[in-house]
Amino acid sequence: MTRIVVLGEPGRVRAFRLAGAQVVEASDPDAVRRAWAARPTDMAVLVLTPTAARVLERELAAERRLVWVAMP
Repeated sequence: MTRIVVLGEPGRVRAFRLAGAQVVEASDPDAVRRAWAARPTDMAVLVLTPTAARVLERELAAERRLVWVAMP
């Protein structure tokens, strides 16, 4: 089974649990990097807050098998 993961600041990501996504709360750049390093191997879709997307800009550019999107 593949997962949808939502990563970013707690206030922006919590509600995604209601849709069945795995929510990873990360309130600072170090927490975002730790979450990326510990990401599930079966993650197929990643939704990020704009802040988290900026932190992971290089990593996301190099990722070829992951569908990801930054929230507006």
